[in-house]
Amino acid sequence: MLRPVLTIFLLFLRIDALENGLARTPPMGWMSWAAFFCEVDCQKHPHDCINERLYVTQADQIVSDGFREAGYTSIHIDDCWMEMQRTALDRLAANRSRFPSGIKNLAKMMHQRGLKLGIYEDYGTLTCAGYPGSKGYVEIDAETFSDWDVDYLKFDGCYCNMSEVAAGFKSMRYALEKVQQKMIYSCEWPLYLKQAPEMIHYDEIAENCNLWRNFDDVYSNWGSILSIIDFQAENQDEIAKVQKPGAWNDPDMLVIGNGNLTVEQCRSQMSIWCIWSAPLIMSTDLRILEPEYREILLNKKAIAVDQDPMGKFGKRVYKEGDLNIFSKPIQPTEGEKTSLAIALLNRNPDSPIDHTFTLSSLGLHEPVKLIEIWSNTEFGKVNPDASIKVTIHPSDTLFFTAKLLSAASHELSDEELKRHLEENRISAEKAQQAAKIRKLFILLLVFVAYSIGATGYIIFMFTQCK
Repeated sequence: MLRPVLTIFLLFLRIDALENGLARTPPMGWMSWAAFFCEVDCQKHPHDCINERLYVTQADQIVSDGFREAGYTSIHIDDCWMEMQRTALDRLAANRSRFPSGIKNLAKMMHQRGLKLGIYEDYGTLTCAGYPGSKGYVEIDAETFSDWDVDYLKFDGCYCNMSEVAAGFKSMRYALEKVQQKMIYSCEWPLYLKQAPEMIHYDEIAENCNLWRNFDDVYSNWGSILSIIDFQAENQDEIAKVQKPGAWNDPDMLVIGNGNLTVEQCRSQMSIWCIWSAPLIMSTDLRILEPEYREILLNKKAIAVDQDPMGKFGKRVYKEGDLNIFSKPIQPTEGEKTSLAIALLNRNPDSPIDHTFTLSSLGLHEPVKLIEIWSNTEFGKVNPDASIKVTIHPSDTLFFTAKLLSAASHELSDEELKRHLEENRISAEKAQQAAKIRKLFILLLVFVAYSIGATGYIIFMFTQCK
């Protein structure tokens, strides 16, 4: 008698999407890993090791070089920041020699600069670099990060069995919901199920994480970037449908300016990441960044495509030889019609590509204002059937916005955009509170149903005994 009653009520206990009011546009910031990895020898590499000074100096560059004003507003610690053992109270501790002020004070330093602080942990027994993992300590670690005023958690999945991945990442989501400090939650969940794709359920991942890594780590070479582009494009239908404000596919860091990549290849990474509405997390030494790479990272028109409030995941719509064409719906819109961002990528590092296309072939059927972002070339009014002839240099990308002329008056100003995002955030917070109330109400109903069922069962057994 108990089981049917409980089953009926538990059918209503679905998990709601992670609506914590955070990451309403793709996060933007700076992370240490792809530039500095796990360098902990501060005697040999005093300016390039994972320590407090590194994060403070990079933060100062973000402020002084205009990155903060462009939207890059967070500094992210990756692996190798901890002591090798937990404290006597089972708490994590920052390495005392490399982080003498502690993480709470480092967070304060970031906040004083108008920035947020992100931190790294791992669900497994150890982090990928062998430092203490969160397994068995998830709630303690969430409380610790909250006590330290951390704003963002990157949660990895090394030293964790595939059978534990889903439950492990969910457990940290629930722990973060209980603490006082709100934190953006970045998961490596699908990455660690890459060998068992049947276990990857993107709707479930999007319900528990603000962003998630789908594929391998990025490295500062063209082959690495192309492999990420291929994976995302080959799986675009599945991963695009769950992306929305507050829930983002993460193709990993921007490695622009790290060497081994040409300026053209760096433009290509920025273009495709923006087409995907990807998190823009730089990982390069900002202290020595050359001007041509800084210009790519600070390009306002490219960033505007990435941060478009619709948050759409742009798809590859054309592939022939080394030419890939991507398009992404953006504002302004008119009814069901949208403007487009368009990227023409030449994958070949040695040869240019000549190509002719029309906007109608990409789904636009009325005149638009066409701009090429990297050259800042304005083509003015372009009709949908006009032939557009272009040359794409080796491993470069031409990056266009094609904005509906009829909807130009409806395009959001910067102030309107800020207001729109704030309204979006408040709406998400209200939805989160409503979801919590609904869950409590359903749990109460389940308890009542259980009590009624238990009482009925006792009466039934008593009558049978008679």
